[in-house]
Amino acid sequence: MIIRKYIPLSTAPALILYKDHMDKAIQKGAILFYHGLGASKEGQEKEIVSLAEHGFLTIAIDNVGHGERKYHDFEEKFSLKNPRLEADFIQMVHETAKETPRVVDASIAQGFAHPGNIGVCGISMGGYIVYSALLQEKRFKAAVSILGSPNWKIQHPQSPHHFPESFFPTAFLAMNAEKDRSVPPHFAREFHKRLEPFYASAPESLCYKEYPGADHFMPEKDWNDLWSRTLSWFDRYLGRSIG
Repeated sequence: MIIRKYIPLSTAPALILYKDHMDKAIQKGAILFYHGLGASKEGQEKEIVSLAEHGFLTIAIDNVGHGERKYHDFEEKFSLKNPRLEADFIQMVHETAKETPRVVDASIAQGFAHPGNIGVCGISMGGYIVYSALLQEKRFKAAVSILGSPNWKIQHPQSPHHFPESFFPTAFLAMNAEKDRSVPPHFAREFHKRLEPFYASAPESLCYKEYPGADHFMPEKDWNDLWSRTLSWFDRYLGRSIG
């Protein structure tokens, strides 16, 4: 049975999910999960439940401006008519990433995670957040960015692509779609090439996968493969340090 708990973690509204026994899930690993634009912590139901069913403790977060803290003018902000659309999007990404150290602190303090056994995963906007969060929070043991990008479309000194030296030793998997018009994949592809020298001592802990012919809304076959890789990555890199 999947147990659900709604609780604030510092400034972030969160949904905690785990299967049967919380202690056992924490031993396997706690994973912060960040959703896509316009969704909420409940929005990627299939994926967050899958992580919990797989044995992890899942901590699904409302991104800044979403869910319980949705902007009152969200529809106007994220209309194509808004000339500040990209800037407003990046502001949300950056603010959500900046609070991750406080979210991790609160997760540990409230007994939902063990230090040294925490991962982070995000889809689309959540994938952008993963790249940025890895600059803010060094306690993530494993990370998966799905359909995200390290490059911000506006000029910004904190765009993650400026800091390839800051990602190791987090075990990092990124997956993108070749024909994605919403999040062009070449930014992630090129950035992961730049990461390789920094992972020279543990090259197996860095992986980039791109799905040929797929767009942002991927074919089911590709998505199933992508999600299987996500679970396998966390299986491989979480849980080892807990005795």
